[in-house]
Amino acid sequence: MQAVSRARLFAVVAAVGIMPAGMAPAEDAFQSFKQMDSTAKMPKLNAFTPTVGRQAPVAREVTLNAKLTADGQPMQTGLTWRVFSPQPGPDGKLPLVASSEGGGAHFQLTPGAYFVNVAFGRAGVTKRLDVPSDGEFVPQALVLDAGGFVLNAVAGTDQRIPDSKLRFSIYSAEVREDGERGLVMANVKPNTIVRLNAGTYHVVSEYGEVNASVRADIQVEAGKLTEATLQHRAAQITLKLVSQAGGEAVADTAWSVLTAGGDVVAESLSAFTTMVLAEGDYTAVARNKDKIYQREFPVQSGHNADVEVLMKDQQPVAGVDSD
Repeated sequence: MQAVSRARLFAVVAAVGIMPAGMAPAEDAFQSFKQMDSTAKMPKLNAFTPTVGRQAPVAREVTLNAKLTADGQPMQTGLTWRVFSPQPGPDGKLPLVASSEGGGAHFQLTPGAYFVNVAFGRAGVTKRLDVPSDGEFVPQALVLDAGGFVLNAVAGTDQRIPDSKLRFSIYSAEVREDGERGLVMANVKPNTIVRLNAGTYHVVSEYGEVNASVRADIQVEAGKLTEATLQHRAAQITLKLVSQAGGEAVADTAWSVLTAGGDVVAESLSAFTTMVLAEGDYTAVARNKDKIYQREFPVQSGHNADVEVLMKDQQPVAGVDSD
């Protein structure tokens, strides 16, 4: 009789089940979810043998589509879909159940709860999806509330800047407690369509590699593509050390460029050197063999120029070691 009671007690414990220690709820696991690269592939599914006498649940067809705005039309291309199980795996992350790319998506899912994420470039939205075991299941629509912008820049009033010398970084508009902004995208090329969730973004444009940069806050509106052109107050300068005006550049010359306040902003070693500088007054210092030469010059926004330093202008330069 005692053995029977123990057997019944064991059956009750097995039926109730105990959650393993350390297993995080689905909501906690989803907080650590990060959008994966669009090249991610579905994990392999291990074969299994259904329990004898138990009928496997019948998968249902699930149709999903996405819109840029609530009243917009379903998008036909450019989307990346991912479906996750709400139950964390052994690593604490939500397992990927299915994925798709293109426009609308069609999945075969067994009844239950899922998390669905759809991404359009850097824009994305996540929604909980409940698949019923019976009854009508209508197509599900997710609203991205997204738009985008195309960035470009000019020097001066309208001087075109070569794409190779121009790059953009996109930050969130909000400033964090440490005084920094969250980086959204870096090294964005001009004339590139950037897809983002609607909102305000802080854009930094860098022209060249020295000190020419401008900033602007740009608004992204849902369902719209904004073209933004930033204006740099800078120019491209070519420095040459010559024996006479209009002469050939002297080889093996080391260059330093100083601001009006004496700060070094650029250095190079070349017969002639080209750089982009922000508008202002500068001093070019050229060192060739054991001699040092210098010349003050201005930079005017949008006016590219050659600056010649004459060898006859040899003189000691304060703050520069000539040894």
